[in-house]
Amino acid sequence: MSQQIAVSCDEHASLVDVLLEVLRERGYDPLYFGPGQKDEAQDWPLVTQQAVDCVRDGRCTEAIVMCWTGTGCSIVANKMPGVRAALCHDAESARGARIWNHANVLALSVRTTSEAVLKEILNAWFETSFSDDDWNRTQIARVAALDDTRSPAAG
Repeated sequence: MSQQIAVSCDEHASLVDVLLEVLRERGYDPLYFGPGQKDEAQDWPLVTQQAVDCVRDGRCTEAIVMCWTGTGCSIVANKMPGVRAALCHDAESARGARIWNHANVLALSVRTTSEAVLKEILNAWFETSFSDDDWNRTQIARVAALDDTRSPAAG
């Protein structure tokens, strides 16, 4: 059985089809949240939340969320406790997000991400492990502690 990965986009851009195809080629079973090819755009906060909820409830270990700039979906994802979303525009930012930030949600711009860059980002994302040294574990623990200290009114 293949591993599930959540994917969302508020509009069905061609990048969605490329992403889903690449994920299947890598052996993933993508759970897509968003409009079909001929459907109208959907609200980016809603489709992003649907994908991120799959990570939060354990159906998926990670998600890839997309919107026009990638900024909105990364903001929504990072509102969710236990989620560390990184907006990546290139392979090196994806690599760093995995190593130092232990990112479990990849955010992408459908406007600026080309098919070639998408594949480079995905290669870096999937081929890079979280750093497990003491310093990094301390940093991730500090980020996780922020979830516990935020008041409901601040969220």
